[in-house]
Amino acid sequence: MERREFVAFCVASAAAAAAPVAADAQPRRYSRAQLVDAGGAPLLGKAVPASRNLIFHYPYAATPCFLLNLGRPAAASAQLRTADEKRYEWHGGVGTERSIVAYSAICAHRLTYPTRDISFISYREAKSAGNRFGAVIHCCSEHSQYDPAEGARVVAGPAPQPLAAILLEHEPATDELFAVGTLGGELFNEFFDKYAFRLQLEHGAAARAAVGAACVVQPLENFCRQQVKC
Repeated sequence: MERREFVAFCVASAAAAAAPVAADAQPRRYSRAQLVDAGGAPLLGKAVPASRNLIFHYPYAATPCFLLNLGRPAAASAQLRTADEKRYEWHGGVGTERSIVAYSAICAHRLTYPTRDISFISYREAKSAGNRFGAVIHCCSEHSQYDPAEGARVVAGPAPQPLAAILLEHEPATDELFAVGTLGGELFNEFFDKYAFRLQLEHGAAARAAVGAACVVQPLENFCRQQVKC
């Protein structure tokens, strides 16, 4: 190798070595909010029905989340990446059977989310013509599908990253559940920017208000008037 080429090689190697490596995505802690039912009573893990869409809002008044009992233990851990290549590890479900999980209900592709009028995104237990995997969270906007048993990993469609996980804590002595933060690629800022007008109509000035000490959990069919099944 000639001297000029050798020098160029060394410079390129040094630049590559000095290039920043994407840092790991860290959990984000928000207020510790207890999950409660419509009457305000603590929601117990044993009372979360299997394979049914439940919805609550966390960590802000306008940001919807799914609470799911998968009916089976979720993966002990899953190695995932955000759209900007930040790595993180999801540590599985909670509850006595480690089957309870929660995720942001804002699709990672076009930010589709459940509204009071309609939901294009929901958990689907059974396989179908448009849902060949089964047991996935399916968004009908562009058919992104996420596996909730593996940290909402993308298994189909154009979504660039998993759904953000909602970190849950389970109190074994009481069987109570708490939301405490998020893990993965949050899209809250993009969500508030894209739907500013709609959220203003729906929530007024409270859209960006932080959730307090409790989150009300309810069936998705009680929250929105129509669910689109694709």
